[in-house]
Amino acid sequence: MKKILLLFTVTCIACHVFATVKLHNIFQSNMVLQRDMPCTIWGWADKSEKISVTIDNVTYKTKAGKDGSWKIVVPKHDAGGPFSVIVKGSNTIQLDNILYGDIWLCGGQSNMQFRVNEIAVKETDAQRNNNNNIRLFTAGLSTNYVPQDTLSGGQWKICDIKTIQDFSAVGFFFGRHLQENLHIPIGLIADNLGATAVETWMSNDALMTMPQFKDYYDTYLAPGKNFATVRTEFEKIKPEWEKNFYLANDPGLVEKWYDTSTNTSGWKTLQVPGYWNNDELTNFDGAVWMRRTFDLPADYKGNTFNVSLGQLDDYDITWVNGHQVGETLGNFNWRNYSVPVEYLQPKNNVIVVRIFDAGNKGGIYNMFWDPRLAGTWQYRTGAKINAADFTKPLVVNDYVFSSPALLYNGCIAPITNLAIKGVIWYQGEGNASRAEEYKTLFPAMINNWRNKFKQDSLPFLFVQLANYMQEPAMPGNSEWAELREAQAAALQLPNTGMATAIDIGEANDIHPKNKKDVGIRLGLAALKNIYDVDTAYTSPLYESMTVSGDSIIVSFSGNPELKSTDKYGYINGFAIAGKDNVFHWAQAYISNNTVVVYSSAVKSPVAVRYAWADNPGTLNLYSSKGLPVAPFRTDSLPAITAGRLFEYIP
Repeated sequence: MKKILLLFTVTCIACHVFATVKLHNIFQSNMVLQRDMPCTIWGWADKSEKISVTIDNVTYKTKAGKDGSWKIVVPKHDAGGPFSVIVKGSNTIQLDNILYGDIWLCGGQSNMQFRVNEIAVKETDAQRNNNNNIRLFTAGLSTNYVPQDTLSGGQWKICDIKTIQDFSAVGFFFGRHLQENLHIPIGLIADNLGATAVETWMSNDALMTMPQFKDYYDTYLAPGKNFATVRTEFEKIKPEWEKNFYLANDPGLVEKWYDTSTNTSGWKTLQVPGYWNNDELTNFDGAVWMRRTFDLPADYKGNTFNVSLGQLDDYDITWVNGHQVGETLGNFNWRNYSVPVEYLQPKNNVIVVRIFDAGNKGGIYNMFWDPRLAGTWQYRTGAKINAADFTKPLVVNDYVFSSPALLYNGCIAPITNLAIKGVIWYQGEGNASRAEEYKTLFPAMINNWRNKFKQDSLPFLFVQLANYMQEPAMPGNSEWAELREAQAAALQLPNTGMATAIDIGEANDIHPKNKKDVGIRLGLAALKNIYDVDTAYTSPLYESMTVSGDSIIVSFSGNPELKSTDKYGYINGFAIAGKDNVFHWAQAYISNNTVVVYSSAVKSPVAVRYAWADNPGTLNLYSSKGLPVAPFRTDSLPAITAGRLFEYIP
């Protein structure tokens, strides 16, 4: 009887997975719905359940499908509000204080994630920032191999002096500029993460077409399995796999090399981090036991102590003072192990890591986030394998900052049914070493998102990287300059716009604190390129050059009125070259809204570059509206980043 009741209970639960009507978690009170275009509202319920959505006194109806999903497309609506949205099925959901306006998605890496409370000049005008017509949503972060249905979290908030503090600074200043100029509600969705590369924000199918991602795609994305499925399937085979492959024939396990009393007099040394590159280990596959000591910080009071090994290749088991504290499989995964203080002592704690290399490179190769364990380690080889005969199971292998497609699947895919006005994007630092490749990846990502949001001309505005690092003594090549060039090339796509930040960066900080001007410049690009506001303006862009004797005359698109902010009229940042392609610093002056560039070192010039450096230093060439001229070059010399592509190291 108990078995029958249990079976009945489980069956009832299975039949009523949704039980009550549920909305996708982007739909909440205080949100903004996109004006002037049909809006899809969607969620889940019981199979065939009747669903109604009422907004502005009009009701729309549908039925849930066989899988329990449902959606209703609400017709176009003018900007305005507030409204209530009432969703009915077996239960009722009411959303209040809903506005119709424009929704902008704020994507990218750390300079978009950078919060209002981190800016250099704090906002003091609380009344201006208490703006009921701006609504803020920060999406929860999530990764996966397949597109997800819902976001991992997030809450719509009304804009005020408190709620803006933890929101994207660039996003907020952009949205405020739009709202104060357009006088319509603005919804901002911050969906970004620091240190990320562009490919992790692209969908599986977009990457499938690019050869450099083939091996990664075939291994992790092609199977079409989500993280939960991969973990479940691996746990089923793990005991047998460990017995026959992973833990087999290792003297280190038999002799307990992880014990603090182990005699290490015959162990050799190597430097960490880095892939193994000595004669013994370069071609070694199997178990390598590594060991060193570490001290706790003075007067450490915590209950646990975090040991971070960063990333290593491929698998590890880690012990501290003879206690196993962690195990991780997968060479992208980050190793963070929480060690109870009762395992520890103030000084000379012994950490032992059994690193198992299943082919290709091996070692602890990235301690970027926590370098405390960097330096000299002892090592000894254990079980040796033939990598060709080793079974390497599929495991969840996730480096959130650069694993292709994973952030798209977790953070963007869940909201692609949402009607939005456009995207603002601040990213590129993570791809600077592959700037030439970015010329392909960036427009591919833009088109990818347009396809997924089902808006062929979805507006896409972006920030060109700010100046960073030290000024060069002489003209030369620059990865960041090439990345800026790759970004500007995306302007060839329709409905795009660029905010130039070449004058407001900081040499010693990759996260410049002036985000207000960045947001305003993005706002100006939106007003000019998307909203067609006559009074809006953007940075002057290079259009053409002509050679006149020993000078090059540079013209800019739209014939903008140019000015020098130097009191003597000097213009910095230009370099000029002759047929030998050797660039020399140049002098320049404004003439009839063109710039004349020359150098005594170059009698017959053929090419000119402007602001072509990681950090070109103080610039003083602006439009009369106060925006800097965007960096450019007129030559077509090979890029120093040419040929560098995404590389998957299995």
